[in-house]
Amino acid sequence: MTTLNLDDFSDLIERPDGGVRRDAEDRRERLAVPPGALGRLDELAEWLAAAQGRVPVTPVERPKVVLFAADHGVASLGVSAGPAGGAHELVRAVLDGRSPVSILARRFGIGIRVVDAGLDCDPELLPKDVVEHRVRRGSGRIDIEDALTPEETEAALRLGMRIADEEADSGTDLVVLGDLSVGGTTVAATLVAALCGTDASVVTGRGGTPIDDLAWMRKCAAIRDALRRARPALGDQVALLGAVGGADVAAITGFLLQCAVRRTPVILDGIVSAACGLVAQRAAFRAPDWWVAGQASGEPGQAKALDRMALNPVLDHGVTVGEGTGALLALPLVRAAAALAAELPERAEEPSE
Repeated sequence: MTTLNLDDFSDLIERPDGGVRRDAEDRRERLAVPPGALGRLDELAEWLAAAQGRVPVTPVERPKVVLFAADHGVASLGVSAGPAGGAHELVRAVLDGRSPVSILARRFGIGIRVVDAGLDCDPELLPKDVVEHRVRRGSGRIDIEDALTPEETEAALRLGMRIADEEADSGTDLVVLGDLSVGGTTVAATLVAALCGTDASVVTGRGGTPIDDLAWMRKCAAIRDALRRARPALGDQVALLGAVGGADVAAITGFLLQCAVRRTPVILDGIVSAACGLVAQRAAFRAPDWWVAGQASGEPGQAKALDRMALNPVLDHGVTVGEGTGALLALPLVRAAAALAAELPERAEEPSE
């Protein structure tokens, strides 16, 4: 029996400061660069100022990439390009500096934290600080069984909340969020379809590494079957995550909610983080105000989730690799927006007659 009620977050989460946002807009009107000349950078700066609760906005100095990792049992159906149980290889590539996100993070001078929520591998294959948080090894096949037990679902949610607290306490001022999983887009698409009331075919995409037509049909069938199991749990977010989620998905949901409580802004990556955001929004409708969508991945489920949360992606470059890469590519724009808003001079006062 679980004791966690996600609806409690509705009372804990406030919107970013609207008064500060208006002050940021007023200050923007006084800058030497004409209003509108910086395009969407103005919007990003005002969002960040409201999240920080200060004008002028403070430049982003201590961002962190946080990646939650897990394997999903549904991958055994051949719905992914990667091998079932192979997410630990994605983790190893990040840790060894061979993945796109780790190469970019190194170039940008940003740290990466990888959290093993549910990898299906021997713990000895990875560093202790990565695997020490694991909730369980892999997850159930969501088309025929629950992904997690109620106790595991609560443990994963609390894991995400704890990681959010640790990052906030350590001084992280903005999070770039992503996942490292095999089968994760199938799980995420199921959640999006369930929460948006759509059919499987509407949300089924090709995944980070594109799959062929036969794999797409298997994926669509798996999501269709999982949806039958998801719909009875729609009234309870914890039960929904246990039925058709996974340890990483539940952890990311808890992470997003607690980041909003701690007033930590987050850049979302692809469909997995968007689906988790959709679950979090169901629990606390103000929570999405603390997030910005880093990129449009091309996954139809991500587009539907972002539309439901009224989040407009910063970038649309066709990046499908996942692993937080698209969100990290958006970070320089967010930092640029903050730097310009903080440092551009105001127009000189016109002399009075």
